[in-house]
Amino acid sequence: MVKARKYVVEKYFDGIPKISDYRIVEYELPSLRNGEILLKAEWISIDPYIRAYNRMNKVPYDQFSFQIGIVQESLDPNYPVGTRVVTHKGWCDYTIVSDKKAPVKDIPNDILYKLQDLKGLSPSLGIGALGMPGATAYLAFLEICKPKKGETVVVTGAAGAVGSIVGQIAKIKGCKVIGFAGSDNKVNWLEKELGFDKALNYKTVDVQTALKSAAPNGIDCYFDNVGGEISSTIMAQMNKKGRVAVCGSISSYNADPSQMPKATIIQLPVILNELKIEGFIIWEWFDRWFEAFDQLTAWIRNGQLKTPEHVTDGFDNLFEAFIGMMSGDNFGKAVVKV
Repeated sequence: MVKARKYVVEKYFDGIPKISDYRIVEYELPSLRNGEILLKAEWISIDPYIRAYNRMNKVPYDQFSFQIGIVQESLDPNYPVGTRVVTHKGWCDYTIVSDKKAPVKDIPNDILYKLQDLKGLSPSLGIGALGMPGATAYLAFLEICKPKKGETVVVTGAAGAVGSIVGQIAKIKGCKVIGFAGSDNKVNWLEKELGFDKALNYKTVDVQTALKSAAPNGIDCYFDNVGGEISSTIMAQMNKKGRVAVCGSISSYNADPSQMPKATIIQLPVILNELKIEGFIIWEWFDRWFEAFDQLTAWIRNGQLKTPEHVTDGFDNLFEAFIGMMSGDNFGKAVVKV
């Protein structure tokens, strides 16, 4: 029998999540049945949607997220011992899964696939640039914003897992890229390390004035990770037929549901400039994830795409990594090495 540990959400988050909202449960896993495999977690993903989806599940529930696990025991010949697989089994150190040999019905909970052969790249990329965040950046930006060479692209949450990749893809496509982040260190990093044309610290600049200076000819594409007033300001400066991909609203995730923050209305600029605004849910695009992975891998190998990671060590530090990510401590993808 294998002893396993998992984080269970006991209470809904009220504002900033607290460690008391969780309980770490230790339990014994049963013996494998035919078709099942035993996984030991190697890497666990930390993402903003953990906070956003908190009240979509009935408490108590096991904390979800993506993870990369290594097969320890197997009663499925398609998953031999030593195989790395990607699941959505979350904050646990051991888990039992099975390949149902059927179309995914309960995305993301039913997700199970072999980690692609990364040929020397870190396996952690399978939950980052070559996982759900990378697929989000690639598909949401290219399919909704449809960038054209020479256009101006603005990205909020630009130093995060998705935003940092979106900005680099925009540069690959020949666009001018402006990113917003929450510290001067991140601003310097975006410009000097990732090649953004301009980065701005939204905490210290006047967003409207700074944006007009950085994008005097207006904005064609906006990749929105944060929502709030900054998004209204950006959309008010967009060009005719501008495109907006709404991927997140991290500025409001810790807000009281009954007292959501207010922002300037955007209907007038949307109408006058005939803006296209489309929300993006990555689970609806699962059949195209591997298309994204192939292209992203090619860009990584030829040096066009950098894949920064913010690594925390230890299963016991998962909550610390989560709070750090929500506070904006991470440069790039936040992952935990178990």
